[in-house]
Amino acid sequence: MPDQNYAVEREENDVGGRYVVHIEPGAEGELTFRKTGANVITIDHTGVPREFRGSGIAQRLVDRMIADAEATGTKIVPLCSYVVAQFRRHPEWSDLLAE
Repeated sequence: MPDQNYAVEREENDVGGRYVVHIEPGAEGELTFRKTGANVITIDHTGVPREFRGSGIAQRLVDRMIADAEATGTKIVPLCSYVVAQFRRHPEWSDLLAE
């Protein structure tokens, strides 16, 4: 089981980026996004290695992405099924959805 103190890092370029947790050498969890408009990102993938699923890593990635979106006024288009499910569970995030 991974150490719960792993930091979520944000990597970004002109077209998109990802949030990543380096779990151990050769293993990382990530949430990837594309920039699809002015202050709009599309979340297209969330993945955690099978042996680390259920450990809360994916939720930590989403939580960081949500915190960043709230801080910067970014709107979100969730395409990834995990992020879609998280938006259903958290109606308080509805103001972050892109129209």
